[in-house]
Amino acid sequence: MKGLITRSRVAFGVVVLVLVAGLYEFGRSPAVRAEIAPDGKAIEIRYGAPSVRGRQLFGEGGLLSKDPTYPVWRAGANAATTLVTAGDLDLAGLIVPAGTYTLYVLVQEPNAWELIVNRQTRQWGLSYDASRDLGRVKMAMSRPPALVETLRYVLTDHGAGKGELRLEWENRVAAVPLAVR
Repeated sequence: MKGLITRSRVAFGVVVLVLVAGLYEFGRSPAVRAEIAPDGKAIEIRYGAPSVRGRQLFGEGGLLSKDPTYPVWRAGANAATTLVTAGDLDLAGLIVPAGTYTLYVLVQEPNAWELIVNRQTRQWGLSYDASRDLGRVKMAMSRPPALVETLRYVLTDHGAGKGELRLEWENRVAAVPLAVR
């Protein structure tokens, strides 16, 4: 009986350790949402928000170049980044019907990114099927006034059904105009 109790305590301790380690790792790239509702049509981006933490991110030898989908990036951490739209969108000329999509970004050229809207959903961020792309659009690139430590998406409502989808991280800002159709 004493051996059974000892094994149970060890097993319990292992389970607690695994859960704590998982929460710590999850906390390093927390799940975040960006939301707006231009003209009453909800638009939401769900993503894992990694931090720079002193690492080289972009370019040859950077963190993203180690992903199996490189030079296509999951546009966040953990599960692939999700776009949900209640209305049809025009993203810089790409018509996106109402629905759920995965966002990726082609980051091969550090100052000329392309946003990829993909029909495959509910996958972890380390798989990418280009045959499922709805389309790609060029992103307007700029630099933030200061280092952006934690990845963030900003959805801005400019009124009259127009707005902007902006991704900010490290020393880069990439933006795409959007309009509700």
